[in-house]
Amino acid sequence: MGERPLDFPPCRFCPSEIKPSVVAELDSVWAVPDPHPVTEGHHLIVPKRHSMDFFSMTEKERRDAEALILILKSRISAADRTVTGFNIGMNCGASAGQSVFHAHIHLIPRREGDTPHPRGGVRGVIPDKMSYPAM
Repeated sequence: MGERPLDFPPCRFCPSEIKPSVVAELDSVWAVPDPHPVTEGHHLIVPKRHSMDFFSMTEKERRDAEALILILKSRISAADRTVTGFNIGMNCGASAGQSVFHAHIHLIPRREGDTPHPRGGVRGVIPDKMSYPAM
């Protein structure tokens, strides 16, 4: 699992395709700006090895990804004081919205007022489930 079949088209997140866009690197992972950003500063953290999704990433790749997320968070926050929050997420499988089948973690900076009703955050993947009663 996690290996790409030989007859698959070139993967846009594999080394030959992604390397020119890399803005940060930590051992087994890279970070690149998202080509279709949700907000300014949206990055993708991508394992260098072709891995289909989070579940096929190695423990080291997950640890390196977490460490690189923290580094990027610090850089983004220091460079842009309007950033007041972050969404971190991964789509695993077509039914979950994954469209590039090479693992990648979204780091999305958030700012006050960037959406009128942010409550629910990642729950917005199913719009009718985003809002929920206060606890």
